[in-house]
Amino acid sequence: MEKFTVLTGTVAPLDRANVDTDQIIPKEYLSSIKRTGFGQGLFSAWRKDPGFVLNQPLYKGASILLARKNFGCGSSREHAPWALEDFGIRCVIAPSFADIFYNNAFKNGMLLIKLAQKDVEDLMHDAELGANAKITVDLQKQEITRPDGTVLKFDIDTFKKHCLLNGLDDIGLTLQKEKRIESFEGRNRAEQPWLYGATRI
Repeated sequence: MEKFTVLTGTVAPLDRANVDTDQIIPKEYLSSIKRTGFGQGLFSAWRKDPGFVLNQPLYKGASILLARKNFGCGSSREHAPWALEDFGIRCVIAPSFADIFYNNAFKNGMLLIKLAQKDVEDLMHDAELGANAKITVDLQKQEITRPDGTVLKFDIDTFKKHCLLNGLDDIGLTLQKEKRIESFEGRNRAEQPWLYGATRI
């Protein structure tokens, strides 16, 4: 999993609340589990509208998505964060998120930031300038720096922060204990060889 440390990028303002996972990545795109190629299906119904935010030249290459409350509600499909990441979104900022989507996103290397409504409004205003108003997200400092230099602080779970900073998904966390696992398997193989296909004597 790619580490998340500091991200400076364009913010795409998705001025909608209760965006569900079927809108993020419709069910017809869920036939693969390869984690790649889902960017083309991201918000596919909305992207048919030329005026949709991600179709606008101002937000081309946006790496940060700004949304309203309860982002990621609906069914618990892990394809939703896959689609956002494949499109190039590494951070989503909103007043609140659906719990399952929130956890899935972190496990896939994406930073989700909960901000007070007023701070979201301020960032919405900044985002109107598109690529001329980039913001910087510093995970270590837990800070967002607005285009005018104003700094917004955000909270994050200590464990989630550790995993993002070090690029650790569930497999990476397990591999940190590789020597202990190998030691256990060695002892267990000697004590119960039949579990490993050997004939018990």
